[in-house]
Amino acid sequence: MHIIVGLGNPGKEYDATRHNVGFETIDLLSRRNNIEIKRLKHKALCGEGNIGGKKVMLVKPQTFMNLSGQSLQDMVQFYKIDTKNITVVYDDVDIELGSIRVREKGSSGSHKGMQSIIYQIQTDQFPRVRIGIGGPQFEDLSNYVLSRFSQEEISIILEAIEKAALACETIVTDGVLSAMNKYNEKSMGSDTVADQ
Repeated sequence: MHIIVGLGNPGKEYDATRHNVGFETIDLLSRRNNIEIKRLKHKALCGEGNIGGKKVMLVKPQTFMNLSGQSLQDMVQFYKIDTKNITVVYDDVDIELGSIRVREKGSSGSHKGMQSIIYQIQTDQFPRVRIGIGGPQFEDLSNYVLSRFSQEEISIILEAIEKAALACETIVTDGVLSAMNKYNEKSMGSDTVADQ
């Protein structure tokens, strides 16, 4: 089984904020693959189904962003899953708005949700899909990530969410290296297969 986890904050007040693009990617995967996400278990909303004939679980942790690792730790222990079969999708302020980057493993950077996951499951050896939300020019970082996209940005981020969903599907069906080759821009240096 492959687990795809989108990071975000639960609650209507956080819908469509920059920090919730991981949740939105999971919602799109749910629609694209006919997988209902309605069961509450492992401190998350989950749905099980298939992508390309392979069993998957789509997951939206309900712990709030900074405690996302609690949910993942529960799942790793319960399913005894290899962390290489977990893909985490999340927002990244260090990537240009609308770009996505697929990586096989790596540090959390400044992302609190990823810091929590790596701390709780005690490894950074799992694929991730990062969605660029751009960084704040003058605004406080925490206010920025909880803000909504401007009218001009909406079409850009929706396209990025679609690419992120396609990258997740490729990871499940063809592996993370294939997704990296397909969705990482060639100029991104350390994110290309040859540099791994």
